[in-house]
Amino acid sequence: MGEKITCCFTGHRPDKLPWGDWEKAPACQDLKRRLNQAVESAYADGYRHFICGMARGCDQYFAEAVLAAKADGAQDAQLCALVPCPSQPDGWDEASVARYWALLAACDQLEVLEDHYSPGCMLRRNREMLRRAQLLISVYDGTPGGTAATVRLAEELGITVLPLWM
Repeated sequence: MGEKITCCFTGHRPDKLPWGDWEKAPACQDLKRRLNQAVESAYADGYRHFICGMARGCDQYFAEAVLAAKADGAQDAQLCALVPCPSQPDGWDEASVARYWALLAACDQLEVLEDHYSPGCMLRRNREMLRRAQLLISVYDGTPGGTAATVRLAEELGITVLPLWM
């Protein structure tokens, strides 16, 4: 197979999710199921490189979906963590920090975009993901914010957007 085609992800953090941090909520379980299906479908369509920004919430659900696909037979799928800055998990609760580091350890590739936090580094991370990708999977509820901006930019750039509406 030739060059790997790339899928990236954007989605909401827990403060914008109806269930917050309660991942056992039926709506969260349904979203994770649909996200797993979207990743499996992207893989079936030839996507082999998956980029995740590693934020809390949906980004991490996406990373876990890619890892689940790899464990379920998609061994040549590659998960890249594109971290905006080293201090990304600063201020997170202990469980969230542990999950973050466990996911980073499971990634095939880790890139840190900037050496320290600066205003706009999250947006620059999102733009860099789009620069590399041909497909954007999004978990989006229509509200303004970083996810909306990333979806809008993907559409402007002609990148295929696969929305998973909440």
